[in-house]
Amino acid sequence: MRQRFLLLSAVAACAASVVIGLVPGSTAPARAQANAPTADMAEMRRGMELMQKQMALMTPDLVEKANALSPQIKQFLMKVALKHPRQSDRLTLRQVMQEILADYQAVGAAIAVDNGELAADAARRIANHRLPRGGMLPYLPIEMVTTQALSVLPAMEDAVEGGARQLAAAAEKGDMVAAAQHFGTVTSGCVACHAHFRGQPGTSPRLRAP
Repeated sequence: MRQRFLLLSAVAACAASVVIGLVPGSTAPARAQANAPTADMAEMRRGMELMQKQMALMTPDLVEKANALSPQIKQFLMKVALKHPRQSDRLTLRQVMQEILADYQAVGAAIAVDNGELAADAARRIANHRLPRGGMLPYLPIEMVTTQALSVLPAMEDAVEGGARQLAAAAEKGDMVAAAQHFGTVTSGCVACHAHFRGQPGTSPRLRAP
């Protein structure tokens, strides 16, 4: 319980610094927090609630690893939780990835047949995908739950989700060439993330190395 409190307190501190426009080590008056926009403070509270819900599902060893993450990574994880309001109480990360794959394939088919509306809809579903039960951390190898290993996540999110949003905007305008280029960005982000965290799927420990 204490470990969960420490992690949530660190996330809250990071979020508060963003909300009131401070940087680490700032000596700005405490009254700045009172002047923070009400909407931003409400968003921070909602992010804290989402993080607390995820933390309550984690095992003690994962809580300990998560507690050791840098403030920047904790803040990023809270941002992800806020950006994805569709959070399942049952689905695993693999099942969420299956949903994303279905939308990814729909985007490719739509681009091929010049269907901008279908491409835009499917791309936005990718950008706004569901989160699995407990968030992302429980599904990663425990040795990958470190600041160094997770530091690649913001760039990968920008490639996949940011690329998907740009794809959707281009497709709605009928610019399928640009949509295809953004589709390549999304693909690169997916491949990079899989290579970093997953490796080749379905490998068996009962096979000799090639």
